[in-house]
Amino acid sequence: MRAVRFHEYGSVDVLRLDEIPVPEPGPGEVLLKVAACGVNRVDILSREGVTPRKVPLPHTSGSEAAGTVAAVGPGVDGVEVGTRVVVNPTLSCGRCTPCREGRDNVCRYGRVFGVETTGAYADYALAPASQVIALPDTVPFRAAASVAVTGSTAWHMLVTRGAVAPGEDVLIVAGGSGIGVMGVQIAKLAGARVLATAGSAEKRERLRDLGADVVIDHTQPDWGRQVRHATGGKGADLVFEHVGTATWEQSLQALARNGRLVTCGAHSGSTVSFDLWHLFVKEQTLIGSFAGTRRDLERVLALVAAGRLRPVIHATFPLAEAPRAQIALEDRTVFGKVLLTDEERRDGEEGSVRQ
Repeated sequence: MRAVRFHEYGSVDVLRLDEIPVPEPGPGEVLLKVAACGVNRVDILSREGVTPRKVPLPHTSGSEAAGTVAAVGPGVDGVEVGTRVVVNPTLSCGRCTPCREGRDNVCRYGRVFGVETTGAYADYALAPASQVIALPDTVPFRAAASVAVTGSTAWHMLVTRGAVAPGEDVLIVAGGSGIGVMGVQIAKLAGARVLATAGSAEKRERLRDLGADVVIDHTQPDWGRQVRHATGGKGADLVFEHVGTATWEQSLQALARNGRLVTCGAHSGSTVSFDLWHLFVKEQTLIGSFAGTRRDLERVLALVAAGRLRPVIHATFPLAEAPRAQIALEDRTVFGKVLLTDEERRDGEEGSVRQ
């Protein structure tokens, strides 16, 4: 089979299309024939060797995987060959206290599929049988792959951790990103007034079409003040932050008294500062949020199946063009998701989910 791997850390040039044997599923595992795989920032960080713990080499990235079960290993019950599934990317043990409490995203023994394991930039991928979720017939593979990380993470940030409420002003930073387009829609479903930022006029227009009530240019140095102006001087009740150093200062500037800032990422840098005086005088809350739980992903998939959440796919690339897919993400021109797909599957098959 084919697998896109890197044997050393570096630029996109280190990605290679290798021919390797199809893996055999071991005890408790399933073999997935990959139909679609999302491309994420963490794939780039892994390839550059700048994740907190470098991935072992050679490495195959790909955390958002959807496809058909091609084989099952010994001891697998309840998952049959031919089942359409998506992999829950936050792998968990199912036994520790957080897992028993439904907080499997912070499992004491957890791993991230495609980061701490071999991923799905390949024709076939192995996954624990306990971590695959059967797809409703109304959810295309591409839709499932486009929300496996971004949809569940956005839901966990806004609903599970952020406790978004109807009537609140919610700011989605970098709303045109893969996670941002999900955040805009989830906040709207919750009944919030949504403010979103983007760096280009085209993205800001598309965010309006997606449902954002107010759009703001985050290339302007004082965009946090613009958020306050748009909220009558109050600021955002809930700020959805996932960029890190580049947007942190203005995200705090935009935060209301008694407001909550929930953060899940730091792709522009993880070292930030803030004024403790403002934090306690304004009784603001900073909330960490990591990935999503299985329950979060199941809720997102149900909303996609019902047509209430709409995956936004910017572009699809065949597996062999994985370098081009990562370059598209690095160029920051993407609105929504970039996917790698099975070339045998016709473009548009299973219904269109492209905006």
